[in-house]
Amino acid sequence: MGQQVVVVTDSSAMLPADVAEAHGIVVVPLHVVIGSEELEEGEPGTSPEEIAAALASKTSVSTSRPAPAALSALYRRLADGGADEIIAVHLSGEMSGTLESAQLAARNAPVPVVVVDTRAVGPCLGFAALAAAEAVAAGASAAEAAEQARARAAATTSYFYVDTLEYLRRGGRIGAAAAMLGSALAVKPLLTIDGGRVVAHERVRTSARALARLEELAVAAVADVARVEVVVAHLRSAERAETLATRMAERFADRLVGTVRVGELGAALGAHVGPGMIAVCVSPAL
Repeated sequence: MGQQVVVVTDSSAMLPADVAEAHGIVVVPLHVVIGSEELEEGEPGTSPEEIAAALASKTSVSTSRPAPAALSALYRRLADGGADEIIAVHLSGEMSGTLESAQLAARNAPVPVVVVDTRAVGPCLGFAALAAAEAVAAGASAAEAAEQARARAAATTSYFYVDTLEYLRRGGRIGAAAAMLGSALAVKPLLTIDGGRVVAHERVRTSARALARLEELAVAAVADVARVEVVVAHLRSAERAETLATRMAERFADRLVGTVRVGELGAALGAHVGPGMIAVCVSPAL
């Protein structure tokens, strides 16, 4: 019998529970602080509706990483359950301290833990975690699966639109996009992830044009890819998300693997982008 390798990721990957379970992926919840109360993503009080309401009411909303001690306890439980190696696939270390927590916890873990900075977030992170799980299922070691996760993250592209840059500014996640703040009221910003950070891509005049450009950019990003997987994400903007997903399904009809999944952001990501956010993530299929 070969080595048992367990894949761990965090809740910013937006993996549906049934998908994570089917692939044996353990999902660590990120934390969100609403007012003075710190909660794990997924707990009562952290629904998209509640996060959007808190932001709208100007209640203080912030996020915090899982504690190294909590990840240490998880690694011990996985080792006690038979894991010989663990691969921890997390969101960009440029955006969150989650990666550092994993690195600290890995030092004293009872089994080897390979920590992967995907330099990605959201569904792009989810694709990387799935790549690691697929590699493990095919007999890969944690180190080999880590390479697959990094490669898929690097090949995956995400573009997104926000109604306002205010929430990204508040959370310190705006990076190079800060240059757009001066004219933010007159334009609709399109953003992407580059080098593990949120950066400005371009500006458009209307939200309708923003959705059209998301579609165009997504198609161009995988123009030379034979088989494509697509996720559309949003926060409190289901109608626009479904419209974009339908257009993506049409544009990728002959190349699409499965269906275009539509998912709503969890509390930790939602706190930084605010209601109205729409994202499209495209990835070469495994």
